[in-house]
Amino acid sequence: MTYREALEWLFAQRRTGERGTGRVRALLARLGHPEGAFPAVHVLGTNGKGSVVAYLEAAFRARGLAYGAYTSPHLVDFRERIRTHLGLVPEERVVAFVAWAKGEAWEEPPGFFDLATALAFLHFRERGVALAAVEAGVGGEKDATNALPRVVLTVLTNVGEDHLEALGGSLEAVAREKAGAFREGVPVVTGARGVGLKVARRVAEERGAPLFVLDPEDPLFALPAPPGLKGAYQEENARLAAAALRLLGFPEEAIARGLLEARHPGRMERFLVEGVEVYLDGAHNPPAAEALAREFSAYHLLFGAFPRKDVGGILAHLLPKARSVRYARAGEGALGPELGTPFFEDPREALEEALARAREDGAPVLAAGSLYLVGRLLAVLGQDPARGVGEDHPADLL
Repeated sequence: MTYREALEWLFAQRRTGERGTGRVRALLARLGHPEGAFPAVHVLGTNGKGSVVAYLEAAFRARGLAYGAYTSPHLVDFRERIRTHLGLVPEERVVAFVAWAKGEAWEEPPGFFDLATALAFLHFRERGVALAAVEAGVGGEKDATNALPRVVLTVLTNVGEDHLEALGGSLEAVAREKAGAFREGVPVVTGARGVGLKVARRVAEERGAPLFVLDPEDPLFALPAPPGLKGAYQEENARLAAAALRLLGFPEEAIARGLLEARHPGRMERFLVEGVEVYLDGAHNPPAAEALAREFSAYHLLFGAFPRKDVGGILAHLLPKARSVRYARAGEGALGPELGTPFFEDPREALEEALARAREDGAPVLAAGSLYLVGRLLAVLGQDPARGVGEDHPADLL
């Protein structure tokens, strides 16, 4: 089996039945419970989860830890999701895992995210990981990542209206699902506000979990260095990461280096293309789009999105500053011409037209709406999201 064939099978696996951790727990049991081999920081929230993991990962690296980092989605290569101190999970490890999973008989077949999560935990055990930063997929209590038994700290970035249908249909239901992953007696760091914070407080109190609420005046949340990730909204993510690291006992030097050296491809990532500034950012829900739009006075927008996203809500924040707009298919299964006109099946063509328009007035190009769109454009630009951390052998990323 080739790596490409392994990925084709992996991506084709669909979860059936109700959401929950039953399938991933059964999968992990067959693997000898690798999830119990390492302590973990569990990162939950609507926006900012991946950025918080990026700061934590950089601090783990600065301290010389054998670490693991698990994030989603990937931008170009599936392996971006599963990283350790030795780099990305090797292709041959993915192939071997898929070959094993295909050969097993399942009463309830695990879905893609169950399998990816189990592979991450198995790889972390094999690499001797001493501490992992694990980003939840959707929600919290019923998310596959909640099978972690040794959570030493929880980060809840915020609670917003994303995945409403899957998580109960209201902001309070979303908050309950995310806070449902809080552990008995395990500290929680959060930037939640309003309804989200109210629910988080209630659940934390019920479970005896110390709750630390973001306060820029509190020394726990102080920034010993400016965040390396771009965007004013990154300050909040950086403060949450700094607080988490202090609660874990990290020295200030490692915290500072983590903030400075963090990398998170496809989030306010800037490129210079033929003399034009191009910014790539996922911004796949209204709060993220609102924060992103605040960073610019004007731009030429390239937009793509998937069904079940609040496209109208996202565009309500992005369109007012757009001097021109082009829509493109973000990936397989993404929205098409119904997004608007002009529409391009190939994001490369949309980017070329946006660049031509941007050269006329000097405004940048902003591509947003989906991390999968960002991944397609990174490939167009010849960029490797894994650059900078190393492959499984010493070389060159969650």
